[in-house]
Amino acid sequence: MSSRGGPAGGTSNPWLIAPVVALAAFMEVLDISVANVALPHIAGDLSASQDESTWTLTSYLVTNAIVMPISGWLSDRFGRKRFFLSCIIGFTVSSLLCGLAPSLGMLVMLRALQGAAGGGLQPTGQAILNDAFPPEQRGMATAIYAMAVVFAPAIGPTIGGWLTDNYEWRWVFLINVPVGIALIYLIAFLVHTPNEEAKADSGKSDWLGLGLIAISLGCLQIVLDRGQEDDWFASGAITTLTIASAIGFVLLVWWELPHPHPVVDLRLLKRRDFGVGFVLMLCFGFVLLGSTYLLPAFAQSLMGYRATEAGEIIMPGGLLLLVLFPLIGRIVNKVDLRLMIALGILVCGSAIWWMTNFYLGVAFWVLALARTWQAAGLAFLFLPLNALAFRDVPKDRTGYASALINLARNFGGSIGISVASTIVTRRQQFHQNRLVEHLQPLNPAYNEFVAKLDHVVGSAGSGQQSLARGFQLASEQILLLSYLDAFKFLAVAFLGLLPLLLLVRGGAASGSAGGAA
Repeated sequence: MSSRGGPAGGTSNPWLIAPVVALAAFMEVLDISVANVALPHIAGDLSASQDESTWTLTSYLVTNAIVMPISGWLSDRFGRKRFFLSCIIGFTVSSLLCGLAPSLGMLVMLRALQGAAGGGLQPTGQAILNDAFPPEQRGMATAIYAMAVVFAPAIGPTIGGWLTDNYEWRWVFLINVPVGIALIYLIAFLVHTPNEEAKADSGKSDWLGLGLIAISLGCLQIVLDRGQEDDWFASGAITTLTIASAIGFVLLVWWELPHPHPVVDLRLLKRRDFGVGFVLMLCFGFVLLGSTYLLPAFAQSLMGYRATEAGEIIMPGGLLLLVLFPLIGRIVNKVDLRLMIALGILVCGSAIWWMTNFYLGVAFWVLALARTWQAAGLAFLFLPLNALAFRDVPKDRTGYASALINLARNFGGSIGISVASTIVTRRQQFHQNRLVEHLQPLNPAYNEFVAKLDHVVGSAGSGQQSLARGFQLASEQILLLSYLDAFKFLAVAFLGLLPLLLLVRGGAASGSAGGAA
């Protein structure tokens, strides 16, 4: 039901619902990254290895990835508000149970339930915003939503580190409970959506499509999350899952494209603006979470930062986004989207290229400034990309389009983290082989270096101490070069996206452009 004088499907005051929906998205996105820094504590408290504890992340991401693309279909079948409330209730209850989990096995199962419940929050929330606001106001409404979605990965490591350092890891999950309870009441009373009657979709459910999504996306998420730890295709399990995912994707496209009531509307990708926007959003997630993984890892492994301190590197950039998003929301309907996206790519790419100049003694403010510069570029990407993708999407397909765009961003993030960690590991091996070639007595420079170390150590038995110190210095340089290679890859890959903008028609956002985040 629409309010008097308001948009169809809106609330008596749609500006009340925007921060509420944004908070729901913030809570769900936060749980992707907030638990990362708590893994050593989880492993120690539940008598598990570090490797085993990572399944608490994998299980969440797998079920989240499966539910997200079908959230539009589920909203149509059960009603958008009803489905959204069910997701919040499920997420809140599973968060409580995760905080009380007595064993790692139980925690992994509950995290899978939490990921499934959270999978519908982002796409359904942005569809609710699309209903609540008229087209001319959706840019600003989306800016509020975007602040939550992009700020959550930035603040997640800091919150997780602070909770685990000062309390215990269980509070990483328990903190969701009071927020979830408040959201349940607010959504119940504030939100009124126009499609609350369940749809039968011609009386038939696309069960085969659901199964193919579960196989293709579920297997791919496990491959991305576990591939590096299991040495990729040297592992029979990873190889099998990759083949299963590839077959699942081929069959999914073959089945869904001609289906009259698909569970995932892949036909939307045939629309030029949406298709290009989908690819760019995938790369946006790739760079955002790939760099969000690399910077704290760089600070912790090479500079001895604690989890909280490493998270603080990301925070200034997140705060800048809070300032920039409302400003960009005001101009997204007035400026050519291609210019805004090109500016975002150039600023973000140049910031990551600057990170290739980091060294072992780099100051905290330099790390934070580089991330803040990158955040400025991300601000000019997120809203224009959503406006571009939704510019020619029919209103009745917004829920399906929202599911695909959110899937692109989240899977791009998973790919970014996986690729970044793999590059660091593989380049360590490369640089170690190259450096070891020169660390031998026949190299005059090596002998001179060892002599200087002997002089600095200046104590009995200093020869062994010098060799140990030399090995430590070499290891640090090897790891440093590996991180710089990863930053360089992200920068080049991102700047290489500029030609894609030639495929997009010019102009500002219009129609339903602001409807997704």
